[in-house]
Amino acid sequence: METKQKFLSFSLGVRDTAVIPLEQITEVVQIPLTEICGVPQMPNCVVGIYNWRGEMLWLVDLEEMLGYSPLLQGSNVLSKMMALVVEHEGKYLGILIRQLIDIDWLDTQQMKQPSGEVFYPEMIPFLQGYFINDSEQMIFNLDASAMLQTSIWRTHT
Repeated sequence: METKQKFLSFSLGVRDTAVIPLEQITEVVQIPLTEICGVPQMPNCVVGIYNWRGEMLWLVDLEEMLGYSPLLQGSNVLSKMMALVVEHEGKYLGILIRQLIDIDWLDTQQMKQPSGEVFYPEMIPFLQGYFINDSEQMIFNLDASAMLQTSIWRTHT
C-alpha cells in the first residue's frame, strides 16, 4: 500500500518547519498588505479579509494562531504576504505564512503522534502529528480542515 503523500512545506517561526497535505491546498497567493481589510473584534490571529476571486477570504496569521510571535510585528513586516488558500467542505481560509520551502513526499506511516509536553498548547488542535527529517528536526503536520473548524469562526461568521 502506498503511504507516501505530497505535502507543501513552509517555515514556521524562526527555526521550525511545517507541512500541510497538498490536497488540502487550493492555491498559493501573494497578498499585498494594502489589500487586506482589518475586521474589528476578532481574535488577534485573524488579520482580516481579502478579495480572492471575488469572494471574501478570511486571513489568519498561522504563527500567532499556533502560539508563535505574530508575523506582522516589528521590523520584519513585508509589503506582501504569502497565503495558502485551504479548503474544507466548501469553505476557504487564507493562511499567512513566512515562506514556502518545497513540496515534499513524506511517508505517513512514519508520522509520530504529538504529545502535550513538546508543543505549544495552541498548536495541539491543529496538529495531526509530526515527522523527523534526515537532520533530526521535527516537521509539524498541520491539519488545515481543523483550522477551518476552530471555534473562532463559530462566534464570528
